[in-house]
Amino acid sequence: MGFERLFDILPHYVAEYAWKKDALAAKENGQWRAYSIQEYVEKVNNLSYGLINLGIHKGDRIASISANRPEWNIVDMAMMQVGAIHVPIYPTIGTNDYDYIFNHADIKMVFIEAKLFYKIKDILPHCPSVKQIYCFSEGQEIKDYHEIINDGMKNPQADKLAIIKKSISTNDIATIIYTSGTTGNMKGVMLTHLNIISNVLALIKIPPTGSEGKALSYLPLCHIYERTINYIFQYKGISIYYAESVAKIVDNLNEIKADIMTTVPRLLEKVYDKIEGKGAKLEGVKKKIFYWALDLGLKYNPKGENSFFYNLQLAIARKLVFSKWQQAMGGNIKVLISGGAALQPRLGRLFNAAGIPTLEGYGMTETSPVIAVNDWGKNNSYIGTVGPKVVNVEVMIAADGEILAKGPSVMLGYYKEPALTAEAITDGWMHTGDLGELVENRFLKITGRKKDLFKTSMGKYVAPSHLEEKLKESPFIDTAVVVGENQKHAGALIVPNFEYLKDWCKLKDENCPKPEEVILREDVLKKMKEEINKFNKDFGSHEQIKVFKLIADEWTVDSGMVTAKMSVRRPAVIANYQMVIDEMFS
Repeated sequence: MGFERLFDILPHYVAEYAWKKDALAAKENGQWRAYSIQEYVEKVNNLSYGLINLGIHKGDRIASISANRPEWNIVDMAMMQVGAIHVPIYPTIGTNDYDYIFNHADIKMVFIEAKLFYKIKDILPHCPSVKQIYCFSEGQEIKDYHEIINDGMKNPQADKLAIIKKSISTNDIATIIYTSGTTGNMKGVMLTHLNIISNVLALIKIPPTGSEGKALSYLPLCHIYERTINYIFQYKGISIYYAESVAKIVDNLNEIKADIMTTVPRLLEKVYDKIEGKGAKLEGVKKKIFYWALDLGLKYNPKGENSFFYNLQLAIARKLVFSKWQQAMGGNIKVLISGGAALQPRLGRLFNAAGIPTLEGYGMTETSPVIAVNDWGKNNSYIGTVGPKVVNVEVMIAADGEILAKGPSVMLGYYKEPALTAEAITDGWMHTGDLGELVENRFLKITGRKKDLFKTSMGKYVAPSHLEEKLKESPFIDTAVVVGENQKHAGALIVPNFEYLKDWCKLKDENCPKPEEVILREDVLKKMKEEINKFNKDFGSHEQIKVFKLIADEWTVDSGMVTAKMSVRRPAVIANYQMVIDEMFS
């Protein structure tokens, strides 16, 4: 069966996996509510008929604002079947961003969770293009999207839908995704059906399970990373269960015994910190065995170059220690796919050593998204890198170290921004803005962000992101921003891991003060300096962190310090803490 448009996944699914009773699932009133493939397709088609009845035409832009749920996929497929362009929007962004997107994209219709309606209610008078708003559940102020589905059932437009679907080309725009970026300038990335399909097919072998498998999904579907992976799951007939929340991930993994989950390093860091925290409280032989296993895991080589004696010790460590890690994650995980930010090499080694295969990849919204990813087999994985390039993408390192990518997954361009598009794409090569190098001439390693580079007063360049990722290896450090433009040396703004510090403080005394008091404690400052100095040994002399300031604030999307995908907004942080930075260097 041909796979030229994303909605072609559905007839493929029916033809290959018609028996599937849990194509999609989510919790409703505390119980898992599953959608069979037949119910999924039926709802998509009826919604498509209803959209046609409402006067939706090919090229109309329709927004969705929602957390992950089966209905997200239903509206996604229905929109694309009628030729509408899906504009998925993070439910966590601010009112001004909704206002900008609605007007910039001339949004005609909005699907939204009822509980989120308050976020857009006040801007609607300023968004004349928005004609209709529907919610996924009962709301007092807006209509239920089931009204459209029911209308489609009563007035089916099967013949008309067939004609529309036939008119949709693989090169037509499927979606516009607005990326806030770390600079705050929102850009609408136009991705065609071909862009995303090319990435789906390039990654189709990554999930090590077939239609018998289950995936837990918690990363936002409005981001292309999770969305593309979800298309892969559907194409392979892998059941998709949507997590209740980040806090419930471990519970949900155990409930469904998931085989696969996509994640970001942030979650793995928190999981490890909790494990290490429990290990620190052990005593005697148990504590020694725990740290022996960790030390062994840090020496793990996934390329299959471990000695017989090492493998023998690892088998013992897995039985005594790492088996508990596996059980904590449901006991059935066959792979974790990590992306969105750099994965600390130590975590890559530890999770793989623990028998929880963890593959790190790299990409960007503009490339649909994956450019490179570690893969199965001893010659396709290299910890500390993001792996070899995917099969249908070319990668080149420019003279200034920037990573360039070319291939069918490179975006059509930025919506209504031809000048920005021309700046980003040169002769088909997408300028990623990331700096990198090739290890062993094939494994891509990210070394920093081009725009984040700064020069000290001594004329030395510093790539801060590399240093920040290393600092975050400390369980005492939650987030760090390295600064030092035109200064004699580098410094760092550090948000401590207050949860870890809380336990550490209790080991020293019973008085555990508030964050703003913790950062002033002499013992905390001394400990933080010790942690920084550990990493300074591995930094070049011009990169070493000579001064630092602890920050008691939580950096959130609402505070403007991080993006919706939890990337730090460096310019915003520097602007907000300029007085602190000045004081630090004085």
